[in-house]
Amino acid sequence: MTETALGGGAIAASTSLNNPKVAAAVRIGLAWLIFSALLALAFSLHETPGRGAAASLSLLIGVALGVIFQRGRFCFFCIMRDFIEHRNSSGMFAILSALAVGGIGYAIVFGAFMPNPSGGGLPPDAHIGPVSWVLVAGGVAFGVGMALSGACISGHLYRLGEGYARAPFALFGSLLGFGVGFFTWHTLYTEAIATAPIAWLPKTLGYGGSLAVHLAALSALACLLLRYLPELPPQAGGKITWQKLYRTVFVTRWNPLVTGALVGLVGVFAYFRVAPLGVTSQLGSLTRTALSSAGLLADHLPGLDALAGCAARAGHAITNNGLLIGGLVAGSLAIALFTNRFRLSRLTLRGALTALLGGALMGWGAMVSLGCTVGTLLSGISAFAISGWVFGGAVFAGVWLGIKLRLPE
Repeated sequence: MTETALGGGAIAASTSLNNPKVAAAVRIGLAWLIFSALLALAFSLHETPGRGAAASLSLLIGVALGVIFQRGRFCFFCIMRDFIEHRNSSGMFAILSALAVGGIGYAIVFGAFMPNPSGGGLPPDAHIGPVSWVLVAGGVAFGVGMALSGACISGHLYRLGEGYARAPFALFGSLLGFGVGFFTWHTLYTEAIATAPIAWLPKTLGYGGSLAVHLAALSALACLLLRYLPELPPQAGGKITWQKLYRTVFVTRWNPLVTGALVGLVGVFAYFRVAPLGVTSQLGSLTRTALSSAGLLADHLPGLDALAGCAARAGHAITNNGLLIGGLVAGSLAIALFTNRFRLSRLTLRGALTALLGGALMGWGAMVSLGCTVGTLLSGISAFAISGWVFGGAVFAGVWLGIKLRLPE
């Protein structure tokens, strides 16, 4: 074949891809290919000795989160920024909805497996952590890091699937922040965390009383936020058609209440079948393993492995949490391609550096707080842990501070 023929073929291929119908077909084909590959991988994991249902479900839970986060724009920083900067509280109702559904589901699961909460123990693996000034400091640092990097850790993961160029720098920065957190852990643990109280509402109020207080607190917040809720667009009436259904699911942004409810349901299912939702355990494990292998970090960190939360244990294997993270990114990528939302964003040197620094702050905050906005806040509050509320308030304060200081995005 001549050089001219080769060049002509390349031009023809380029011209074909410029055709909107051809480009759409390629996008949708890639999306279905990714979804099919994820399902095949989930089946393979289920049949793999040593992996089984937990690994398979972790991957699929991650895919579900990726789709929900992307279609509902469920990013804690974006939601808080809209409220702080624009007095738009619509996104905040997604968080409240997730916590309400999560609380109801957790109460049912707790009641089935631990009927008497007043005993000496805590529910297995639930994200119920110690409350101290370290938790507050970690939350504020995490919030400032969100403002600096442009998203929370889970937000960067799903936006990575959308082509957000700052996400890799923020996630790499979080690995560095975890490293700093491991180096400071011994001092923080001995000075504050070891003697800090671990407050769990059902111990005092029982499940019924805790759920009542939980829903009352969320309802009070909802009432306060109603005045900042923008006018909703008029609902299209008439007969439900396939075109309307397609537009609702794949074109317009999902309703915040629906998005939050779906996140809450996924969180309850994850705790019931695998483990509480969290997206930092594998990230911390990678950092801890690298530091321990290099002889820079002791194999044993006092108290860390005994505390509930997204505790990072050293190990070279991809954990179930790692599969969840991978599924989240891949699920977001697939749905972004399918809905034509994938865009490679422009990256500047300043944007990369601020994302790196913001990621480091989030990594340190997540490490000392035993989780991020998904683990400590979402899963913690759903489990009726006071630590979740304290961390959530500190994160909001950190985001507010970062925005008021006009930290670069």
